[in-house]
Amino acid sequence: MDDQVKSRREEYAESTRRALIDSGRRLFVEQGYAQTSAEEIVRAARLTRGALYHHFGGKQGLFEAIFEDVEQGLVDQFAEAAFGAAEAGAEPWEQVFRALDLFLDECTREAYLRIVLQEGPIALGWTRWRELDGRYMSGVLRTAIETVDDTGLAAPLAVEMTARAVYGLLTELAWGIAEADDQAAARRDAGLVARQMISSFRTS
Repeated sequence: MDDQVKSRREEYAESTRRALIDSGRRLFVEQGYAQTSAEEIVRAARLTRGALYHHFGGKQGLFEAIFEDVEQGLVDQFAEAAFGAAEAGAEPWEQVFRALDLFLDECTREAYLRIVLQEGPIALGWTRWRELDGRYMSGVLRTAIETVDDTGLAAPLAVEMTARAVYGLLTELAWGIAEADDQAAARRDAGLVARQMISSFRTS
């Protein structure tokens, strides 16, 4: 196959995927997973059902791709924030708390709130939700724990179990924010609780 023709096909496939993801994301946020039909998604993307099933296998497969897109966006924010904090000379615990604030703030923003916290467990089921969410969050948490552990700024930690404990804490706080009538107040309370509990690991 001619490279130029192949490149055009790849570009078309990617643009098709992107159109479906963008349309699905908007509709899932606005209407929820159960209330959004495959027909609405393809109509909004100006594509056919065949395109949806070819690229994602159906509505649930598209939702999973959108879920991972949102999670990867958060991980990218963590990486950017960590780099900026390190460049600015922030000490490790300050970097940890900046990342914590970034995560809790994200829990109040529409895309993460709706796709990951509210609609994710419904669309994916608990087991798959935890598998995907953990895939993205666990690496971030292990890196943060290893950083403070290696610098001697925390009591000696069993990294894997500590990561699991902090993941559980943050997951419950995130759902607490998502389910609250006053999410701004819940976000403030979650920040206080998380800082107090995570600070118990500090030695200095």
